[in-house]
Amino acid sequence: MNLRITQEAANWYREEFDMDDQSYLRFFVRYGFGGQIPGFSLAVSHDVPDDIYVSSSVEGITFFIESKDAWYFDGKDLTVQLDKQHNEPAFIYS
Repeated sequence: MNLRITQEAANWYREEFDMDDQSYLRFFVRYGFGGQIPGFSLAVSHDVPDDIYVSSSVEGITFFIESKDAWYFDGKDLTVQLDKQHNEPAFIYS
């Protein structure tokens, strides 16, 4: 699996979470609507890594997914980009 974060999305997270260089942002699975698997969705947390499955560093922020959430992606890649129309991140699974 590959995790790709665009520079625009990284800057959005930096501002929204008041993050600086050397910060971590975790993508994790939760119960919810709108995800790639019915009944689950992706959430984010300004968190310290425990068991990194995949990571990507952009703009001084390390974005990561832990091993316990790898099942959600089932061999897919995740790209996080900025939806400029709604001014919020968009998750693209491929």
